[in-house]
Amino acid sequence: MMRAGSFRYHAAHDAQDAVKALADGGPGGMLLAGGTDLVPNMKRRQQMPELLISLRHVQELRGIHHGPDLQIGACTTLSDIVRDAGVRQNYPALFRAAAQVATPIIRNTATLGGNLCLDTRCNYYNQNYDWRQAIDFCKKAPGPAGVAVPDVANAEDGVCWVAPSSSRCWAVSSSDTAPALIALEARVTLLSQSGEREIPLEALYHDDGMRFLTRRPDEMLTSIRVPGSQNRSTYWKLRRRGAFDFPVVGVAASLRFSESGAVEAARVVLGAVASRPILLTEASMLVGKMLTDDSIEEFSERASRYAKPLDNTDFHMTWRKSVAKSYLAGVLRELRGDDPATLGLLGRQASRTLAPTW
Repeated sequence: MMRAGSFRYHAAHDAQDAVKALADGGPGGMLLAGGTDLVPNMKRRQQMPELLISLRHVQELRGIHHGPDLQIGACTTLSDIVRDAGVRQNYPALFRAAAQVATPIIRNTATLGGNLCLDTRCNYYNQNYDWRQAIDFCKKAPGPAGVAVPDVANAEDGVCWVAPSSSRCWAVSSSDTAPALIALEARVTLLSQSGEREIPLEALYHDDGMRFLTRRPDEMLTSIRVPGSQNRSTYWKLRRRGAFDFPVVGVAASLRFSESGAVEAARVVLGAVASRPILLTEASMLVGKMLTDDSIEEFSERASRYAKPLDNTDFHMTWRKSVAKSYLAGVLRELRGDDPATLGLLGRQASRTLAPTW
C-alpha cells in the first residue's frame, strides 16, 4: 500500500483563513479541495507538501449562481455542475466536459477549481515511486525526496524523458473543464492576503510542464465567472476507455452565428496536446464565413499543427495528431447542425450527450 509522507494539516474555516495559512506556509504549502489528484500524487511522492490546507469547510467557495453571468465557486463538485439544469442547457461545453471527467464517484468529490489546476502528467511522470526510481526519475520529480511544489523546486535538475535534449518539461495538461471554459470566455478570481484579481482563464496557464500555472504561491483560485451568451458550444474528448481516463485529445468550441448562418464569433480550444490548453488564433479565419466543408477543412488543417506528436501520453503519436484534426473538424460540423451520428465513429463517441449518473 502506498502511503503519503508526513505533513502538517490545517482545516481552513473561511477563504481568508486559507490564504493566510497559504502565505504562512510558504512554498511548502498546498491547498486540498477534493484531493482526487493531489492525494494520489502525494502517495506516489510526486508532490510532498509540508503543509496541507483543507478547504472542505469553506462554504463560500461552493455553489452555482445564475444571472447575467454564471458564477461557480471553485470548490463546487463536478457532479453538482453536471446536475445543474441551467449549465446543461446554456453551457453545453462545460456540461459535457464536467460529465466526462473520470467516474461518477470521483466527480462527487472532485472540484471545478481542482480540475482547472490539475497537475500536468506524462508517461514517465505519472508512475509510482519505484517505477520512476528505475529510470532515475525525471525533471518534474527529479529526486528521491520528490518535489514539494513542482513549479518552484529543482527546476533545472533531471531529464525530461519525453525529450531528453530539451531544457523544459513536456508533461501535458489533462484538464477537461479548462478548454471548455476558455472557449466560453471564462474568467477566474484569485485571492491572496493582498486582495483579489480577476484574469481570463487562459492567462492562468504557462506552456511548461512544471511551471504550468501563473497563480502565485500565495494565491488561491476562489471562483469562475462565465459570461452569458447565445453561443452554441460543445466539447469532444478522446480517451482509451469510455470512462475514467484522462483526455488524450480534447477540443472545445463556442460559436455565435448571424441570422444568415455566418459565423460572427468563434473560440476554439485544443486540450491535452501541450502543457496548457491552446486557444487557437486560427479561429479568426472562421469569422464572417459560412461553415462550409471547405472552410472547416482549411481551419482544421491549420489548427491541428499544435498537436505535436510526442511520447508523453496514450496512443500512437502520429495517430493522435490525425485525431486532433478530425475532432477540430467534428466540433464545427456539430455546431453548424450536422447530426453527430453522421460524423463517423469518433464523432459519435465524442459528441454523445451524457446522461448524468450518480
